[in-house]
Amino acid sequence: MKKWILRIITVIMAVCIIFGIFIIGKGYYMFQTALKECSLEDKIHSIRARENYTTLDELPKIYIDAVIAVEDHRFYQHGPIDIISIGRALWVNLTSFSLAEGGSSITQQLAKNIYFTQEKKLERKFAETFMAFALENQYEKNEILELYVNTIYFGSGYYGVYDASQGYFGKAPSEMTDYESTLLAGLPNAPSVYSPDVNPELSFQRQQQVLARMVDCGYITEEEAQVITANSNVVSKEEK
Repeated sequence: MKKWILRIITVIMAVCIIFGIFIIGKGYYMFQTALKECSLEDKIHSIRARENYTTLDELPKIYIDAVIAVEDHRFYQHGPIDIISIGRALWVNLTSFSLAEGGSSITQQLAKNIYFTQEKKLERKFAETFMAFALENQYEKNEILELYVNTIYFGSGYYGVYDASQGYFGKAPSEMTDYESTLLAGLPNAPSVYSPDVNPELSFQRQQQVLARMVDCGYITEEEAQVITANSNVVSKEEK
């Protein structure tokens, strides 16, 4: 190989390394700044102090299973980040020349929800990752999952599982049916798009994706998914 080609490759690699160090450093600075503005303990305390804060014990098991299946099915097996999901997301983003795929774990999503914006920037992604490690260093997996469902956005102005359940179904989360639980679990992926108040057909299609994912992960059988779908059709007719 000619020397000039090696020099070009060396320069490109050096630039990439310097850029990477800069972005990681910027992300760490964002992480530290966020903690200085509000400590992790104070942030978590303020969330748990909300009037309608809902514990995992108050949620239907099928809702919890649906959330894990569709958002982070290895949640209890990996650490703060899921290397496999990140690798898949990197491949998708590189081949599509975009930042369409995130690969974030539930812990990373919680970090983003409580400290950072939804803006897709690399430095924010690294800040979110640093915060995810801080979260899992201080809190158990079940605590993180509980905080997550109490802070995510479900569309139509509803933040947290309690407000979403009351807003969409007029009932407490503990009273949700299998149909309602699996419908609700799919909304945070694109809440403004999948909101039943805005796009009932799209919310139903998203629910079918959730059910398929639950079958793939072994949470329910194909037959059970079909029963839930049949109940969805019954509810749709009653609403009409």
